[in-house]
Amino acid sequence: MQKLFEEVGSLDRRCYQTYHLSEDVLMEHAANAMAEYIKARFPKGVRVLAVCGSGNNGADAMACARILHGDYKVKILHAKPPKSHMAILQAKRAEALGVPTCQGLEPCDVLIDALVGTGFDGAFPPELQTLLQNAASFNSFVLACDIPSGLRKNGTHAKETLKADATITMGALKTSLFSDAAKEVVGEISVANLGIARSFYEGESNRFLLDLQDMQLPYREAKSTHKGSFGHLALALGEKSGAGILSAKAALRFGAGLVSLVGYEQKEIPHTIMYSHELPKNATALALGMGLGNEFSDEEIDTFLDNTLPLIADADIFGMPKVLELLKRKNIVLTPHPKEFTSLLKQTQLADVSVEELQNNRFFYAELFSKNYPDAVLLLKGANVIIAGEGRSYVNPHGKPSLAKGGSGDVLSGMIGALLAQGYTPLQAALSASLAHAKLAQNYRGADFSLTPEELIEGLKEL
Repeated sequence: MQKLFEEVGSLDRRCYQTYHLSEDVLMEHAANAMAEYIKARFPKGVRVLAVCGSGNNGADAMACARILHGDYKVKILHAKPPKSHMAILQAKRAEALGVPTCQGLEPCDVLIDALVGTGFDGAFPPELQTLLQNAASFNSFVLACDIPSGLRKNGTHAKETLKADATITMGALKTSLFSDAAKEVVGEISVANLGIARSFYEGESNRFLLDLQDMQLPYREAKSTHKGSFGHLALALGEKSGAGILSAKAALRFGAGLVSLVGYEQKEIPHTIMYSHELPKNATALALGMGLGNEFSDEEIDTFLDNTLPLIADADIFGMPKVLELLKRKNIVLTPHPKEFTSLLKQTQLADVSVEELQNNRFFYAELFSKNYPDAVLLLKGANVIIAGEGRSYVNPHGKPSLAKGGSGDVLSGMIGALLAQGYTPLQAALSASLAHAKLAQNYRGADFSLTPEELIEGLKEL
């Protein structure tokens, strides 16, 4: 698990004031990190073009060009004249060493994108739009310095943003790198050491990036056990019964000792899943919403929820007024996709926003909801899943496009329900199930368009 930061300027200043590290020292380490990345991946003699803006982002790339000069065919393109103190200084150093400059884009093997940094907002002027559009037509490896130029603080980006093959971000991970939109442009992300360990550079944060190693699977370590030792998930079987059945099968495969579908009309279900017209007395967790439709009356839902059991709520329930009653529960995980979350925000009167507005500000609205409903755990689905609960936010960046298929979310809900039934806290269940869900997609060896919910469930045995 790694910390995320909305801004790192304050962290840089702390280095100057507390550790007596100058801006120049930090910049040399940033430049060296990029140079070492290039040296490790490209042979000497390849063409490297540093496309530099007028500020410190450009200065980082100028310093990198200076370090590589002599071993690589390096050129600097000043897309804008150096303006900041460090940009002027680094330009002088590069010139003194004889690093050549060019007046426009030239063919290269590696293009260092250092046009603008984290202060970018709005849109590029026409000349820079043209520059980036032309750069995109090159068949170059693009290395973004700190962030891809055009990526805004909220994670949205200008349409001309150059798609990076890799981003080396300076000192610490920025939240903006892990928006859904950013996933299209950041490439492989790594963090440059700026002269001190990250544990000293970084301060406190309530945002975290999840690693797959943070996943806690429900391995059965006790020897003397029975099916009741591993919980009993009761799942409301709704109008679209396939969704509920997928969830139930996932829950059973993910370690729940017993899984019961609860409904009022007899339906054909797998023989491994139990069926009941009422809530089993030994249930240890509930699941509600997957394919719910209009199958249950409000009274029947009330009967299902007349307890204090931990609950996973998904899908159709977010469009029903009944969701406001669910939010009074103490142990609940909510797993909406963006459209469902806009409905939830509206029903709770926290915000009335479009899906586009939500997607442009995912962290803001997830944390707004979590602040107002601190007893709930929110799992906001997306290319980079956000999980908010207990005063913290977590990002799961490990999902794959192969998960974008009907039924994948039902499998995730069943997995969360299985962990709740086995005694995980709502936050633990959401974190570990989300990571396991992503790992299943990573493990799949077929074409990415071919992954089905059934194959996700089958893949659980290989985790």
